[in-house]
Amino acid sequence: MISELASCGSVHAGELDRHVAQLAAAVAEHGHEVRIYTRQTSEDLPRRVENAGGVTVVNVRSGSPAPDGRDQLLPSVRSFGRWLAGSWHGSDWRPDVVHAHFWISGLAALVAQASIRRPIVQTFHALDGHRRGYRWEPDTNAANRAILERVVGRQVDRVIAQSSPERSELVALGVPRHRIALIPSGVDTGVFAPDGPAAARSGRQRVLAVGELAECSGFADLVHALPRVPDAELVVVGGPPEAILPGDPVAQRLRQLAATAGVANRVRLVGRVGFEELPEWYRSADVLACTPWYEPFGLTALEAMACGVPVVASAVGGLTDTVVHGVTGDLVRPRDPEQTGDATRRLLADPIRRLGYGTAGADRARQRYQWSRTADQVVAVYRAVSDVA
Repeated sequence: MISELASCGSVHAGELDRHVAQLAAAVAEHGHEVRIYTRQTSEDLPRRVENAGGVTVVNVRSGSPAPDGRDQLLPSVRSFGRWLAGSWHGSDWRPDVVHAHFWISGLAALVAQASIRRPIVQTFHALDGHRRGYRWEPDTNAANRAILERVVGRQVDRVIAQSSPERSELVALGVPRHRIALIPSGVDTGVFAPDGPAAARSGRQRVLAVGELAECSGFADLVHALPRVPDAELVVVGGPPEAILPGDPVAQRLRQLAATAGVANRVRLVGRVGFEELPEWYRSADVLACTPWYEPFGLTALEAMACGVPVVASAVGGLTDTVVHGVTGDLVRPRDPEQTGDATRRLLADPIRRLGYGTAGADRARQRYQWSRTADQVVAVYRAVSDVA
């Protein structure tokens, strides 16, 4: 598995990091050997798989030059791909399948494939067409990215789509439908479960939001919605550590918006928390509000559902697959604070419906999104493109 996302600073880095670590562990539990190649700047990924037998994390920062910014990204990917090929040439260990995560990793895999012929499976996690359509995350490589995604999608052996909207986008990109496998991400229902400790509560009902502090996360829309949800607090988990939140520009804007809307005393920014703390925050919530401008899959909504928490989510991207409207939560129009606020207020006022949504969400997570099930489907794709029976 190649995970090259962190070096390009995407707001989806945290979710992809969790996905790669947990997928690798689940595939290894099926008896396979997994190596993760990464140039991430932290030891978070190795820590998450340290107890997973059969998984090795290869941090190649010292073996391949890392980009000094987005403008240096593409030349760095070329050198990274060549480094991968060289490391496999000079080793007794060679992969049977290369699984690339994010478009940059796909490029590196194609560079390596020119020297060592190995089948490539690609998971994009987010496509440029959605990024440009929602005008978030400026990228000096934006002019190239859409073209290169098309190249990657057409040249790899299989592409895994994590939601039906993503599959449609891939077809529009020119990826042959027969080479697309629809396999949703998984969730660790042993970690994310209704039972267990919960973060401390205030005296108010709690609306929780989880994600990176970025404009596309839709947190500003939640602040605008909060006046329609009287007496509830909005707690935002994610972004930089709490100690340096005051210097974060998005955090500053959110606090200014809260002050202008008259809800500053009901908005709390927690900052980044450890992975092991996330279930406690989910369990402390009455409702999870997940209102991004676009969401490739909807992992935070799924984690909340696994913890038995009802969801109010934007009807965008993978959230339309993950959240069943009227069963596990309510879907609302994207970037519509009024509808979001009204839906949240009604749900908070109806404890019976919240209980029903929470129970149904936990059942759905256990039955459809177990990592073992995801790994079964991914390994089937690996077998289909490789010579390994």
